[in-house]
Amino acid sequence: MRFVFIVQGEGRGHMTQAISLFNILTQKGHEVCCVAVGISKRRKIPDYFFEQIHCPIHPIKSPNFVTDDQQKSILVWQTIIYNLKKIGTYYDSLKKLDQLNTHFKPDVIINFYDMLGGLYNGIYRPEARFVAIGHQYLAFHPNFKFAKGKLQKSLFLLNTRMTSWGAGKVIALSLTPYTPSATPKFLVWPPLLRGEIKEVKSTSHNFYLAYIVNPGYFSEILSEAEKNPDLNIVAFWDQKDMPDPYRPLPNLIFHQINDRLFLEKMAACKGLLTTAGFETICEALYLGKQSMMVPVSGHYEQQCNALDASLAGAGILSQNFDLHKLHHYLATNTHKNQDGVKFKAWQHTLDKKINFFLDSLEDSGDSPANPFPVHKKQKNQ
Repeated sequence: MRFVFIVQGEGRGHMTQAISLFNILTQKGHEVCCVAVGISKRRKIPDYFFEQIHCPIHPIKSPNFVTDDQQKSILVWQTIIYNLKKIGTYYDSLKKLDQLNTHFKPDVIINFYDMLGGLYNGIYRPEARFVAIGHQYLAFHPNFKFAKGKLQKSLFLLNTRMTSWGAGKVIALSLTPYTPSATPKFLVWPPLLRGEIKEVKSTSHNFYLAYIVNPGYFSEILSEAEKNPDLNIVAFWDQKDMPDPYRPLPNLIFHQINDRLFLEKMAACKGLLTTAGFETICEALYLGKQSMMVPVSGHYEQQCNALDASLAGAGILSQNFDLHKLHHYLATNTHKNQDGVKFKAWQHTLDKKINFFLDSLEDSGDSPANPFPVHKKQKNQ
């Protein structure tokens, strides 16, 4: 079969998922014709994405977040207003998606949680079958537990529905197995982890790893290093105007985002300090590492991620980075190794699920469906 990917470029996890599925599909003899990836002024598409996706890559301007001056908090209403003003630009992006679809004539379009991907399928109704993949779609499962905030929840669900508009299949990526849905179009898979994660050996050296997507969290990591001079921190950030590496303190060093070096350090660290990005938490748990998860302020999706991950045994939820708290947690948590083993067992079911998915695409002619509903939780659950 021939595939076209549409990938949200705002989160690095979506790009990692796309790389993983690209490799899986091509190894099974399928063709990924091209990848459209969302771009914005806030984020630079990392070099590793271009290096590991071996097909034409087409950047498209896509909706993105607006942050405060410290680049720490997501400003919800400013984000909505900003993106409404860019409707003309996004309309041009939709036309570009249609040109790609017309040119490559894929059998299947896979959307990695990009809003324009869902809008394109809902408005243009291409002949290709449309599949939506992302951990956010777990919100469609009746047993999913949401973070607090009614308005934020409503906006999150609206965005999630829009990205999956008309999807013939919706695939939710999850840290743990969920009971099968009564709707065959809704599937739950283990995370799409990059293949390199299975090739590294997990050890435990005398340092903690920190990953901060928004550079505004630099001051918090610096403060934690100052308060805990006997604890070492190796941190990664996306601050292109700073030296690489940058060592502000004897026990603290910052590296620019580098996927290979990051994976090497993750495999060797004692524990992880991170915002609540899904993919990073999954990789840490696969390597048997526990995380302290600090959701980006104003980012409701990350609040849900952190809650879900803490319930799955991936670590602890916190409102701020607290190295001493993580240090104590690791010293007293007697179940952390068992949680990692359970996650690996779940992860190893992925290939079987993908084979079943591909067979179902080849055997049936999925037609565009209505946007996926949110199931109502039963009273006894």
